[in-house]
Amino acid sequence: MDRKLRAREVMRRLAAEFPDAHIALDFDTPWHLLVAVILSAQTTDVGVNKVTPVLFAAYPEPQDLASANVEDVEAIVRPTGFYHNKTKSIMGAARCIVAEFDGKVPDTMDDLLRLPGVARKTANIVISNAYGKIEGIAVDTHVFRLSHRLGLSAEDDPNKVEADLMAGLPREEWFHVNYRFIDHGRNVCTAKRPLCGPCVLNDICPSAFKVPGWREKP
Repeated sequence: MDRKLRAREVMRRLAAEFPDAHIALDFDTPWHLLVAVILSAQTTDVGVNKVTPVLFAAYPEPQDLASANVEDVEAIVRPTGFYHNKTKSIMGAARCIVAEFDGKVPDTMDDLLRLPGVARKTANIVISNAYGKIEGIAVDTHVFRLSHRLGLSAEDDPNKVEADLMAGLPREEWFHVNYRFIDHGRNVCTAKRPLCGPCVLNDICPSAFKVPGWREKP
């Protein structure tokens, strides 16, 4: 099976397995989503969802965070890990939004990428969930891992992995890749001990039963 056919079959099967796959971060505005995604790096969405209500109660808008005391913000953000860098990113993004975008989170890929702490993964998540625009595929750790295991990309750069996935899938599938891959990556194709036995993809996955630590049963 060539890469394009495999990519489409993977998505067909994962759609049946995870029909309700969706973003797990809580948000009600594009600004809140942007901050939540930045904070979600190398931590859990559950942990971020505990921190953001406290953060936004104190600093609801970009203007509020842009002029905040750094130490106060760090104290709130600390439970998400890497809090020095994350505070720098969200405050930098706030200042940029205030100075260059009239206090509103931009709705184009190029403009989002101008914000501190925002790469294509973050921009893709924000622009698709907040504005309904599908410009690409958000490649996080789960998408990166599964893309390699499933033989959908051999690239080491997330942007190149994204390009491979976009080339192999119709545009209407792009939004769903991240959330279906996340659910599959968390529940079945885990990083250390993938559950290959009952996996619905094991007959088309080049890595099935080959990853060290793979399991036949839960």
